[in-house]
Amino acid sequence: MPRANILFDGLFRSVTVIFDRLEALWESPRTRQVVGKLLVFAFILALTVIELNRQNLLPRAVHRFVPDNHFYAVNIAFTLLLIVEVIGLVMVLVRSVADSVGKYFEVLSLILLRQSFEELVHFDEPIKWPENISPVLHILSDGAGALSIFVVLGYYYRIQLHRPITSDLVEARKFVTAKKLVSLLLLIAFFGIGGRNAWFYFVHGTKYSFFDTFYTILIFSDVLIVLISLRYSSTYHVVFRNSGFALATLLIRLALTAPPYISVALGFGAAVFVVGLTLSYNAFSSVQQPDTLGRAAIDEN
Repeated sequence: MPRANILFDGLFRSVTVIFDRLEALWESPRTRQVVGKLLVFAFILALTVIELNRQNLLPRAVHRFVPDNHFYAVNIAFTLLLIVEVIGLVMVLVRSVADSVGKYFEVLSLILLRQSFEELVHFDEPIKWPENISPVLHILSDGAGALSIFVVLGYYYRIQLHRPITSDLVEARKFVTAKKLVSLLLLIAFFGIGGRNAWFYFVHGTKYSFFDTFYTILIFSDVLIVLISLRYSSTYHVVFRNSGFALATLLIRLALTAPPYISVALGFGAAVFVVGLTLSYNAFSSVQQPDTLGRAAIDEN
């Protein structure tokens, strides 16, 4: 066996071991319990620190980093929840690209809900009807957008067939391993971006949009998956569908930075697009044999 093949085989085995251990750790009930408790603790801590800031009980060096509106605690809680969901998104990429696209829309719907709660910072405490009703309209728009994506997404999951990309078990495992490598690289990018953003905020007071940046990286990862899939299947229907999924990720990225109302329209339009793409793929792609490769390698996606 050529030396290059031996090196690649060793790399793939290492990637599989590392990813499988991380996935087992992340999916364990104990981790879920710990994450849930941390989210609750973070929310209560944020409320407490904000109240201390309102009472001028925090050191002056800390004061500039802490808001004085309790509704910011809701934003913090939803941001942490989104971080958890994004990690889950990276993990599900290995099982199915189609399911990972669904996860993209799950995160988008939660971002829209978070944006709804962000509008609360424009209200006084206790909440009173504002003179400017723009925040109310934004809450209604983002809430309706999140609900519409939630409904479309339920139908999207229902129509997935999860056909195998190849009938060769060895090739299917190689494709899964390649996706595990991409997922590990995404995790490294995820924590790298998060660390950089935290550094710039606490040292320089500069804020960057974490989710906007990470969704940009997801566009490149989706294109990379399309190119990798060509190694195992060059069927037009598969290439077109996976490329369409990459386009949907681009639309989501545009929705994240679009003005109010337009962002909702883009998100909902992207969700409808992937449903139409999936229905067309199911109808016109050649009928294949039922999956015999096992759950880990079922999806051409």
